[in-house]
Amino acid sequence: MAQIGDSKGAFTGIVYRNDADLKAWLAKRPRETALEPDLPIIDPHHHFWDTPHRGSYFLPDLLADIGGGHNIVSTVFMECQAMYRKHGPEEMAPVGEVEFVNGIAAMSASGNYGPCRVAEVIIGYADLRLGTRVRDVLEAEIAAGNGRFRGIRMGASWDGHDSIGKFASRIVPPHLVLDPKFQEGFAELGKLGLTFESWQYHPQLPDAIKLAQAFPDTTIILDHVGGVLGVGPYSGKRKEILQTWKKDIQELAKCQNVVVKLGGIGMTSFGFEYHEREIPPGSEDLAAGWRQYVEPCIEAFGVDRCMFESNFPPDKQSGGYTELWNAFKRISAGASATEKTALYSGTAARVYNMIKP
Repeated sequence: MAQIGDSKGAFTGIVYRNDADLKAWLAKRPRETALEPDLPIIDPHHHFWDTPHRGSYFLPDLLADIGGGHNIVSTVFMECQAMYRKHGPEEMAPVGEVEFVNGIAAMSASGNYGPCRVAEVIIGYADLRLGTRVRDVLEAEIAAGNGRFRGIRMGASWDGHDSIGKFASRIVPPHLVLDPKFQEGFAELGKLGLTFESWQYHPQLPDAIKLAQAFPDTTIILDHVGGVLGVGPYSGKRKEILQTWKKDIQELAKCQNVVVKLGGIGMTSFGFEYHEREIPPGSEDLAAGWRQYVEPCIEAFGVDRCMFESNFPPDKQSGGYTELWNAFKRISAGASATEKTALYSGTAARVYNMIKP
């Protein structure tokens, strides 16, 4: 296991397995048959990248993952510091990521790579600490997205324990979203009709609540059921943490401008240690572990403000793409057809202004 990072706030991601080892591990369990294969799914959260510490994940890799029998009709790309511009003003560097993904989206839109509309929507990055100057970056990303750009994510994940810092996507100060300059930049999102992806750890949910209350007219998408930690000092405290997390989730759900993504639970930071197993878990095992986070979110927010997500490839450390969606379908087995439509495609289509299946 290796940690990669720098002092300038760049990605500090963890390498658990290289691409070859991960594929070999996943191959130890035959791919499951997809449950409810006709149910249309919008995957509202995945990445593309090519870096020394994360390996590569491009269109062919995603197509191989989604080709396991589930009806994935379209996807949303989520920023991950991929292909930033090398030259020009530093604040404009993230525009390169939008340009990069727009090219992949154009390839998919040709129909030559299958029926799924890959990266129908693009979520980029912009440093909101630029204040009102961030508008120039946002407008450049809107132009680069060619109609696909919908908003940004600026990760605020921070924890005072050194053992947790390695899981963050960026080095940021505590209480980032409460910083006046950040909020000055945040105000520009609403003016442009853009959304904000809220990515933090569960102890920071009170900050997310304050942000949502301060900007009730801006849509905020809570990533990964709020980023519950189960490693380092949080290891072995799942029941205790679950109670506090539930209270924060219920409070956040009172903010009608917030929706939540049900997923990301396969990340190793949740502490399930699936990646330590000799054989990858099947969907029944995943559903048993993940249900305790998915069901309270649905209960608090309602199906019309919840959407399942793959968070691939990070969640690939805990199992395959087909098994992930099977796990979700096991959890939602008792839902009505209308409820399933909302959870698997309807909420995402409305929030991100996508083509409805």
